[in-house]
Amino acid sequence: MKFFVDSADIAEIRELAETGLVDGVTTNPSLIAKSGGDMRETIRRICAVVPGPVSAEVAALETDDMVAEGRALAGIAPNVTVKVPLTWSGLKACRALNQAGISVNVTLCFSATQALLAAKSGAAFVSPFVGRLDDIGLDGMELIEDIRAIYDNYAEIGTSILAASIRSTNHVRDAALAGADVATIPPAVLRKLAEHPLTDKGLDAFLADWKTTGQSIL
Repeated sequence: MKFFVDSADIAEIRELAETGLVDGVTTNPSLIAKSGGDMRETIRRICAVVPGPVSAEVAALETDDMVAEGRALAGIAPNVTVKVPLTWSGLKACRALNQAGISVNVTLCFSATQALLAAKSGAAFVSPFVGRLDDIGLDGMELIEDIRAIYDNYAEIGTSILAASIRSTNHVRDAALAGADVATIPPAVLRKLAEHPLTDKGLDAFLADWKTTGQSIL
């Protein structure tokens, strides 16, 4: 499973990328606004830090405008993936951008049939929002499982399932078990993946025992 960082905070992205565990980045208008930076410059700087796919989202609602914005975003850096919403206009824009050789992430997916349409439109990624489904009493991971089962029925589908709206380490685990290709993870949750109280307890015990020996490795 690939890990993307869901953030537009360049300092945080850089720190996490130094671990070697980050495969890409996803941004959206809300994250760009939160960062307080210029959109194009922020995307350019992120792309320089992370060589993998960096999703940058269109703001337009009509197909022709989405395509124009998508072309502009793709021109920022070669590893930009253009993000479009899962609407009819977005699907048409996805097809046009894909035919122009531009990688597309179809976002705001909430059903397996939507995901099938995204694949047929040539999406490189489809982003089901598991956390938002959980918020309304549905099972977001069930959607990941359904999409995985459908995609696996057809060898010609090359669209990657990108689990989005990740809220916890359990979401990451469950998305991996369900067969998601990618999870895009907020920095705080990504850091927590390495934490466990028994790890801390065991390390404290080892260090205490080592101290009693009076030895030094160096």
